[in-house]
Amino acid sequence: MIKFEEFKEVCQKSIEMIEEAGLLLTPEDKEKMTAADFGLNHIKKEGVQILTMFQTGRIAGKILVLLPNQTEPEHWHPTVGDDAGKEEVIRAISGELYFYIPGEDTMKHGFIVDGKEDCYTMRNEVVMNPGDQLELPAGTKHWFQAGKKGAVMYSFSTTVTDLNDQFTDPNIVRGTIVEGAPSSDY
Repeated sequence: MIKFEEFKEVCQKSIEMIEEAGLLLTPEDKEKMTAADFGLNHIKKEGVQILTMFQTGRIAGKILVLLPNQTEPEHWHPTVGDDAGKEEVIRAISGELYFYIPGEDTMKHGFIVDGKEDCYTMRNEVVMNPGDQLELPAGTKHWFQAGKKGAVMYSFSTTVTDLNDQFTDPNIVRGTIVEGAPSSDY
């Protein structure tokens, strides 16, 4: 659960980071900015801010924002029924971005969230600079983290099935609950 004041704070900071990266946001875009704390109650450490630009029955485009040193927990997009699972392409826009995927342990820049060694098992580090792109096939276990400057990135994917995502951390709750939010907003 995240308090409404903190939710609004991280969303506003994310809007500022997107605009500082040179992307134009409409007033409607700013209203759509949201945040996920994964039920862990420390969004500035583990969480992500999301602006869904478009979503159809087949494709989606989002802007994802990580605050300085914020980490999106390790997860994968599983097969759902006849759907093989969400394929995703990440393109770095600004900041310092570290992605962790299957392969040899090459971790040098990022860090494991304190006390969560068992929840961050992928250690093959991909350092992404603005303009770099990474393709994640369906089912690929991954997590990502921002450096000291935070990070802004695009996420382009096949059909969004985010509520079906699987997480290594058993304490994660996919839906974000905002405490004290005006009922008309959530």
